[in-house]
Amino acid sequence: MSLKHLTTGSIAPPTVPGKIRLYSMKFCPYAQRIHLVLDAKHIPHDVVYINLTNKPEWLLEKSPLGKVPVIELEEGKTLYESLVIAEYLDDAYPHNKLYPTDPLAKAKDKLLIDRFNSVINTMYKLLYTNRDVFDEVLSELEFFERELASKETPFFNGNSPGMLDFMIWPWWERSDVIRVLYGDQFSIPRDKFKRLLEWKSAMKENPVVQASYLDTEVHAKYMRSRRAGTPQYDFNY
Repeated sequence: MSLKHLTTGSIAPPTVPGKIRLYSMKFCPYAQRIHLVLDAKHIPHDVVYINLTNKPEWLLEKSPLGKVPVIELEEGKTLYESLVIAEYLDDAYPHNKLYPTDPLAKAKDKLLIDRFNSVINTMYKLLYTNRDVFDEVLSELEFFERELASKETPFFNGNSPGMLDFMIWPWWERSDVIRVLYGDQFSIPRDKFKRLLEWKSAMKENPVVQASYLDTEVHAKYMRSRRAGTPQYDFNY
């Protein structure tokens, strides 16, 4: 495993027989999705972290878009895009299924994951360009509050986290960064989002989430460096 983020001029580490290789970045929420799936399903893997500002030249051989996450399988076969990778891993390693086995329930969960993109997009606007869209974030979260309340279970998947829970978690892990950067008025109000905030607390205590969890202050430190135009990938080592 590479703990430092590999950069321009580095040599691609050899893969480990019997293990999936995950190319990641410590602070990338999309890459964290795959850490969560690999850990939830106990799939043997190793991790190589990539400096996305000064990328290794060999990254494009594995990821045509030059992004993470990427997984490398046997014989050098690779997959990219977090949702594609997540579904592949759930299908290829059928133990401990994360998507519902019922086709309709699976389709509905995939629709909810897709709908969460509007929350993600508005969060990025809030963090980088426009503080005035915080109410839009809250408005979009109301749908998920109602959805979770209708299930009457601790997690969207039921009594334990499933694919939907893991696919939206990385942005919840980072949600308090907004409050740290902008002030307490940017906190998610408990009176309006009681179920989601209870879900967030339960997710945070889950052993799978704990394996890749980073504290809010760590995320905020990285976010400040990124907003300044000089992302610091290795400051927390």
